[in-house]
Formats: sequence, structure tokens, C-alpha cells
Amino acid sequence: MRGFITLIAALALAGCASTYNLTVMPRDSGKLYSGVAEGTGSGEGRISITIEDKTYSGTWVETTPAYTTGYVSGGVGYGYRGWGWRGGGGFVSMDNPGGSESKALLTAPDGSGLRCDFRSGYGNGGGICFDDKGRAYDVQVRRTAAK
Repeated sequence: MRGFITLIAALALAGCASTYNLTVMPRDSGKLYSGVAEGTGSGEGRISITIEDKTYSGTWVETTPAYTTGYVSGGVGYGYRGWGWRGGGGFVSMDNPGGSESKALLTAPDGSGLRCDFRSGYGNGGGICFDDKGRAYDVQVRRTAAK
């Protein structure tokens, strides 16, 4: 039975992981570059972007979640014993209308860096990256199809 529970837990966690394809374009040219980001389902993951012949690798973390959960309770009313506090409550989950925001820090083998800010909703989104020289790159983020 313990092995079965472990298998179910592993499958549930694997279902939370996501992979994202990144399309990157510098603001001073029309050349397209690519990258990939992987999420663990816990608001963080690995990321790599290849620009020209240099691959930047690092991690990303969610800085603003796509949704939040809160507890709602309360109520005053008249019951069969008179006025007083009545009511119940429950947990409510709400979408963040602005989507989630993430920050990525990447480095290349030569020590140069790339800093990226992303905003996404429902798996797709966009963002901007800057290299050490201040060159700006627009980024499109697309969740890959589940297999």
C-alpha cells in the first residue's frame, strides 16, 4: 500500500511540472533566438536562453502569484435566541487579474549575465531581458502542450 501511495504522489507532482518555449528578439534587430523554461509547480524552475552562440542558464522565481487564497467569514443576524454573531466561512481562491510575475537571473560560461522579468496568465505571456551591456530583448512565453 505504501508503494501505491508513493506512486500516486509522484504522478501528482509530475502533473504540476510545465515546460515553456521562449522566443527572444533584441530591440535593435529582427533576429529571433530561443530558450526554454521549466517549472516545478512550486513557483520556480530552471531557464536557459541561447543568443547568438552563447547560452545563458539560471533559475526563475515567481514574485507575484497568478492566484491567491483567502478565508472569508462573518455575519450578524437574529437567531432563535436573539441577536448575535452567526455565520460561517470558507476558503476562496481568486485569480490575479494582472497574471503572475517572475524574475530570472541567468549567466553564461564567460561570466556575462542576463536579467529577465516575465508576466504571464494561463501559461502564456511575455517579458523583457537585459544583458550586461544594457541591450534589451523582448520575450514571448508559450507553454508547451502536455504529453
